Amino acid sequence: MTHSPAQACSLRVLALAALAAALALSACGKHEEEKSDALSERPVLVTQPRVAAQSQSRDFAATIRPRVESDLGFRVTGKVVKRFVQTGQKVKAGDSLAALDENDFRLQREQAEAELAAAKMVVAQALGDEKRALALRKNGWTTDATLDRIRATAQEARGRQQRAERALELARNSLDYATLKADGDGVVTQTLVEPGQVVGAGQTAIRLAHSGDLEAAVSLPEDFVPYADKGAATLTLWSDRNKVYHARLRELSPSADVATRTFAARYSILDSDPKLALGMSATLSIAAAGHESVMSVPLSALYNQGGGPSVWKVGADGRLELAPVTLVRLNSDAALVTGPLTPSDQIVMLGVHKLEAGRKVRVLTRETL
Repeated sequence: MTHSPAQACSLRVLALAALAAALALSACGKHEEEKSDALSERPVLVTQPRVAAQSQSRDFAATIRPRVESDLGFRVTGKVVKRFVQTGQKVKAGDSLAALDENDFRLQREQAEAELAAAKMVVAQALGDEKRALALRKNGWTTDATLDRIRATAQEARGRQQRAERALELARNSLDYATLKADGDGVVTQTLVEPGQVVGAGQTAIRLAHSGDLEAAVSLPEDFVPYADKGAATLTLWSDRNKVYHARLRELSPSADVATRTFAARYSILDSDPKLALGMSATLSIAAAGHESVMSVPLSALYNQGGGPSVWKVGADGRLELAPVTLVRLNSDAALVTGPLTPSDQIVMLGVHKLEAGRKVRVLTRETL
């Protein structure tokens, strides 16, 4: 079937018009689809992990304490009649600190002296009887049984004298123990008795800080105990933060405190000076850098729904994927983690609990806000 030139021209015009309409509809649909995808994308604020050294540097509140601190108490029971020292007073070894009423102890000593005197008289009489019995037995005027009985009596008398001597020694010691004396040079840090108070044997009466080396007393959390002696320790006083002292671990408790669950530690101050005083507050810094590198991420980037910590990572296609991580330590403003993270990754730092895996997101950074 043939068409005239006019009809052919009309057909071409219609075909071109239909093609143009189809192209317009296609472009409109593609635009609507792109607009819908753009509306479904969720904007998220992202950041990049930073490589950080697994530093175990920590600061702890410390108190300046003496190397040796004794809790002194009377070795006998009695009533305190006088206290010779006050808190903060310096004393020398052998100085009197407090005294008990000595009347009963003097009576005990006098009783022991009388017992010893009587025992000595009995011994003297028994020895005389034994000497005479030996002479009689030698001449045949007595029997062996009588001699043995006299010898036994003499032996008993000597034992009685020995017991009396020990009793007198104990009585003298008790009288001497009625006065509490310093067992070394130092400073009285606490007085726990007052005149008129009745104290028992062994009850703490005076606390004495011995002169000598000073130490920093701290309480370490259980997660830091393995690093307590792994690095350099420095000490700064709260009253003078410009001066830095060097310290070294001397003692670490093998068990945790039942209340605080911390371990008591003592650090010797290697370069102490007169500025250090008992009871001062200080900060002990322990730096023990680790060799393993970790990633530092914001605290707000951590996501945990009971299956362990993780972070939301934006994939190459712009969709979210959950990356499990291992928590190493929490700092004041960041978390140190290990896991499938690199410094070039983009992780979501806000609103992590409102996201789901596979969601298309629109990346925002602090620079683009």
